[in-house]
Amino acid sequence: MSGSIDSGEKDVYDDINITPMLDLAYVLMIIFIIMTTATVQGIKVNLPKASAAPSLAKPQTKAITITADGTIYLDTFPVTLPELKNLLRQYKAVNPNLPVIIKGASTVQYQKVVDVLDLVGQLGITQLGLVTQRLVK
Repeated sequence: MSGSIDSGEKDVYDDINITPMLDLAYVLMIIFIIMTTATVQGIKVNLPKASAAPSLAKPQTKAITITADGTIYLDTFPVTLPELKNLLRQYKAVNPNLPVIIKGASTVQYQKVVDVLDLVGQLGITQLGLVTQRLVK
C-alpha cells in the first residue's frame, strides 16, 4: 500500500533540540555582561591629584531676609535700606550677574518687601528669586 508507513523508514522527530538555542543565549549573555562591565568602568586613565584644602570660593548668591518685625538682613547681618543699597552696589560691581534671593516672613508688612524689590530693581539686579514654602497637602 502506498499510504502505509514502512517500519524501515526513519522516525519523525517531534522534539525540538534546544541545545543550540541555549548555547546562543549563553554566548549573547556573556557578551552583554562584558560590554556592560566595560561601559560602566569606562576607560582607565591616570587622574590628576587635587589638594585636600577646602575651596576658598565663597557662595555668590546673596540672601535678603525680612523678618516679621520688619528687620532686614543681608545674609546674616542686620542692615538698613541705605546700607543694603550700598552693599548690593559693591557686590554688583564685583559680579555683574549677582544672584539675589529674598525671604520674607509671611506676616511681614507688604511695603517692606516692595521697598526691597524696588531697591534691587534700581540697582539693575536681574537674577532675583523669591523664597516660598512648599504647600503640603
